[in-house]
Amino acid sequence: MEIVTVQIETPFEKNLLNGNPLIYKDAIATNLDLEEGQIIDVVTKKNKFIGRGYYAIQNKGIGWILTREKNKSIDRTFFEEQLKKAIDKRVTYFKDTETTAFRIFNGEGDGIGGFSVDLYQNYLLIQWYSIGIYKYKSLIVESLLHLLDVEGIYEKKRFDDNGTYMEDDDFVAGKKGDFPITILENGVKYSVNLNEGAMTGIFLDQKDVRKTIRDKYARGKNVLNTFSYTGAFSVAAAVGGSVSTTSVDLANRSKQKTADNFLLNGIDVSKQKIMVEDVFHYFKYAVKKQLSFDMVILDPPSFARSKKHTFRAAKDYTNLLREAIAITNQNGIIVASTNCATFDMKKFRSFIEAAFNQQKERYQIVEQFGLPNDFANIKEVKESNYLKVVFIKKLK
Repeated sequence: MEIVTVQIETPFEKNLLNGNPLIYKDAIATNLDLEEGQIIDVVTKKNKFIGRGYYAIQNKGIGWILTREKNKSIDRTFFEEQLKKAIDKRVTYFKDTETTAFRIFNGEGDGIGGFSVDLYQNYLLIQWYSIGIYKYKSLIVESLLHLLDVEGIYEKKRFDDNGTYMEDDDFVAGKKGDFPITILENGVKYSVNLNEGAMTGIFLDQKDVRKTIRDKYARGKNVLNTFSYTGAFSVAAAVGGSVSTTSVDLANRSKQKTADNFLLNGIDVSKQKIMVEDVFHYFKYAVKKQLSFDMVILDPPSFARSKKHTFRAAKDYTNLLREAIAITNQNGIIVASTNCATFDMKKFRSFIEAAFNQQKERYQIVEQFGLPNDFANIKEVKESNYLKVVFIKKLK
């Protein structure tokens, strides 16, 4: 493919020269009719070489720098080298017999923005975030099959509007999986399906949080897990010795999937509550029935809509916290989590402060988490370090 030279508008030059690989919208000065996946040499207005990359429209920007070397070929060798470096960095994960699912390649954090690769037991899942990077699918798949001994590869195409998932048969290569399969995470079992819509059954970026709940906070506690999805936090709490768990999610499928995860770990499902319910409606029900909990877990999607509520993390998280504070026992713990990339930890902590002030309650932040080590990210792309989790103690 012919390489096209593109000039960058002056206000965007410094950012790219200082190591940010993301080419933001409106950064390209020349009005070129570029194709998705086009290899581009990015230069300043004075034609100083910045880097070689590719053009791709996705929710973060319009392309990525791949190398700062002027004559580096973007070919199979390039992709294999970058993937091998990422795999080598995660050698401790591969050796860990207690964990069989983790991220092995995390976009720009591992040198190529636009896609990620997760290992689930003996299967790989590639997530594509633009048509541009998808043009290089065959090179990436070939490289992965050469580097790793896996049974099969699946994919999620997320380059529809706003990065939403495109429904399809997600099988790519190798042998088809007999799903669901069971993965291990810090010794706890979870059920996953790589070919059933947008999600797999577990969010791998929360592994450290689940382990912390299990090991340090769950024993003897009554736990409420909201927006519970497949109950992974509830399972971690139950394995850690919680007295009871209540899992609340609006999706019907959550009930059976949560029960399945309890059963996988030998936990008596009859002693756990699994409710298909609007979380905000459940909060009102809990207040009315004078229910309270020693631990409340909040992990809402960045955006969610039900018949009666629309939730946007950047606007509504403070109110969500207020609802949680009202049903948390004194000295209880609230685990507040968000994957919203539009605000940082400082802003998130301001939501916490506002919620407790409005409820006239005192609090102490006892722990906080970002992304685990396998979710490599770089400080130059703030959006890539999206996860913010805070353990908050409600003081007497």
